Amino acid sequence: MLWRLISRLLLVVVVVWLGSVTCVVLWGRRDSAEAADAIVVLGAAQYVGRPSPVLRSRLDHAHDLWKRDRARRVILTGGRGDGDTTSEAEVGRVYLRRRGIPADQMLLETTGRSSEESLDAVAALMRDEGLSRVILVSDPFHMFRLQVLSWRRGLDVQCSPTRTSPIARSRTETAIHVLSESVKVIGSLVPVSWRVWPA
Repeated sequence: MLWRLISRLLLVVVVVWLGSVTCVVLWGRRDSAEAADAIVVLGAAQYVGRPSPVLRSRLDHAHDLWKRDRARRVILTGGRGDGDTTSEAEVGRVYLRRRGIPADQMLLETTGRSSEESLDAVAALMRDEGLSRVILVSDPFHMFRLQVLSWRRGLDVQCSPTRTSPIARSRTETAIHVLSESVKVIGSLVPVSWRVWPA
């Protein structure tokens, strides 16, 4: 009896995980960007004031959306890593200013050290600025978890993954990130007080 119960529980876990993997892959392939109030760029590593290749690909994609008039405002996210002297958001602002986006059209979220923290701050910033609909920009593997986190915060978001990230050039690295995100997605659905790992 106990073995049958354990087997059923394991089967449920596997089915849920496979469903999560499927959603991560499917959301990474879709681009739902339409007219919005702002473009939100999820942060990634920066090196001594310069965006990493991953962050640069996200910034370039946001710049392309801005040039195509999908939104006139850009929200840059990402705090400081250990030992950093500047935030990922500030590095993104400098990069996009050089590419022609005026400073007064960019907003910064400089406190987030995780996707959840950044989206919490973005939600507050949107309320303060009177923004309602935004386009989320990140790597393809990241999009479904961002969608889930946004749903939990009542945000009206569209997803637009970058297609130029260096991660996408390696099947092995892509697979690792997809599998990692599929577990984090499940963690994102669990109440904070119940979590064993951060989402």
